[in-house]
Amino acid sequence: MASVEKLPMLAEGYEKLIVELKALREERPKIVDAIEEARAHGDLSENAEYHAAKERQGQVEATIADLEDKVSRSQIIDPATLSGDRIIFGATVTLLDDDDKPVRYQIVGPTEADAKVGRISYNSPLGKALIGRRVEDEIEVSVPAGDRFYVVEKIEFI
Repeated sequence: MASVEKLPMLAEGYEKLIVELKALREERPKIVDAIEEARAHGDLSENAEYHAAKERQGQVEATIADLEDKVSRSQIIDPATLSGDRIIFGATVTLLDDDDKPVRYQIVGPTEADAKVGRISYNSPLGKALIGRRVEDEIEVSVPAGDRFYVVEKIEFI
């Protein structure tokens, strides 16, 4: 029997999934109403409203199935309960780049990643390179912009 792969995430990321799932479930009856209304217009072969509503219904159902899968596999991790001297999921790390300029990232799940706010996925190129590293470890990462070099300056669990 295959084991189900857990999907680690922060409580905040889990809540966002739940809110999105609830909104999509609430949209279902509206889509059904739109389909019924479009059906009432007659010939379905040339009915753009009907086809648009059916397409939206397919998109919503697929997204709901995806979100339900993620929620069922979620493993909520609170970084404040973690500790250690190695970078793991949930850790906030301060790195020094080539110019000794500090950059700070938190290692999160793929559904929560947003590099603009300092959250990178554990399965991104940088995330993979960081997992298991310690303070003063040097890291080389190949990214689309080229190779980057970092030194781990600080590991926090906040």
